[in-house]
Amino acid sequence: MFIVSIDEDLCSGCESCTDGCPAHLLGFSEDKAHVTGDETECMGCESCISVCPTGAISITEM
Repeated sequence: MFIVSIDEDLCSGCESCTDGCPAHLLGFSEDKAHVTGDETECMGCESCISVCPTGAISITEM
């Protein structure tokens, strides 16, 4: 199981991660990314990490 999380202080609001996540777990509000679904539904593919220019996204394997 993987858990995705976003450091809102590092998020620049570029929205690249929403397109990069094949599980559609990431969304935006108030110009910051957040997890919109169940963060445990993350597949651990790291697509969101690879497109994030600020390193705001992390994935933890449980």
